[in-house]
Amino acid sequence: MTLADVCVALIIAGLTAYAVLGGADFGAGFWDLTAGGAERGARVRGMVERSMSPVWEANHVWLIFVLVIFWTAFPTAFASVASTLYIPLGLAALGIIFRGTAFALRGQAATINEGRTLGATFALSSVITPFCLGAAVGGIASGRVPVGNARGDPFSSWLNPTSITIGALAVLSGAYLAAVYMAADARRAGLPDLERAFRARALGAGVVTGALAIGALFVVRDDARPLYDGLTSGTGLAFVIASAVCGAATLALVWSERFGLARVSSAGAVTCITVGWAAAQRPYLLPGHLTLNQAAASDGVLRALLISMGVGFVILVPSLWLLYRLTLQGRLDKEYEPIDQRYGS
Repeated sequence: MTLADVCVALIIAGLTAYAVLGGADFGAGFWDLTAGGAERGARVRGMVERSMSPVWEANHVWLIFVLVIFWTAFPTAFASVASTLYIPLGLAALGIIFRGTAFALRGQAATINEGRTLGATFALSSVITPFCLGAAVGGIASGRVPVGNARGDPFSSWLNPTSITIGALAVLSGAYLAAVYMAADARRAGLPDLERAFRARALGAGVVTGALAIGALFVVRDDARPLYDGLTSGTGLAFVIASAVCGAATLALVWSERFGLARVSSAGAVTCITVGWAAAQRPYLLPGHLTLNQAAASDGVLRALLISMGVGFVILVPSLWLLYRLTLQGRLDKEYEPIDQRYGS
């Protein structure tokens, strides 16, 4: 395995972590958006805030991790992606900013109208951001990012069948993860009505996400044939099958109310999607244009990058492990409160 292989493996690992952990945060915003009116949706929104509060900021570290490795280890590819896909990436960056600001301030709102405005900003950004990130991935995977500064079309590179389908899949898979996670959180909090509500959401989102994933193969077959060929043969096919098995297992586990195991299997389904994508387009970093070895920086740069990442891991990994462990144990849980009960008139 070359140094470039190690670097791209770290990128895929970071993307997977962001899809599983950050994706669930975005999915919580989806359920916030679809919870209903201020009174009817108050209990669901209260659960969203309770579940997200301990981890939502920490989960974005994985996106930063991916970006640092990408621009350092593969600068030509990074420049090509950033200059062609600047619209969806810019929208995603704005979405992350507005979303985080609105989520942090909603709890401090003085009136219900302020709370509604901030809540709408948080919820809409939670849908727009993963869609734009998924659309950008679709642009890369379908070979619409050529090598060079702004060489690709700024609109058709991400407004195309593959990108739109992957963007929608990113939104729905996050909603599916969030529903599974919050069903478990509701059980731990002793809130049976919310446990039932999120169980139903998890089952519905799982079925819809699975159907879209199957439909996506037909879209990709017509729009990005090399990607389709990679996903339906060899290692790519193995991960597609594994994702389907994990998805089916999750539905069975949620149906039987075994939410702890469902957390693991739902994360496994999303993991197989991200790893399968990487396997399907190997050896290309920019499919049809730039291979991994062509894109890699010098060995000296890669070696220095990996050493610095190793030093960072000594601090980062134990810290995140402790945070997630304490969260799953319920030791960081805040008291549950329907969100409309905190506002003044």
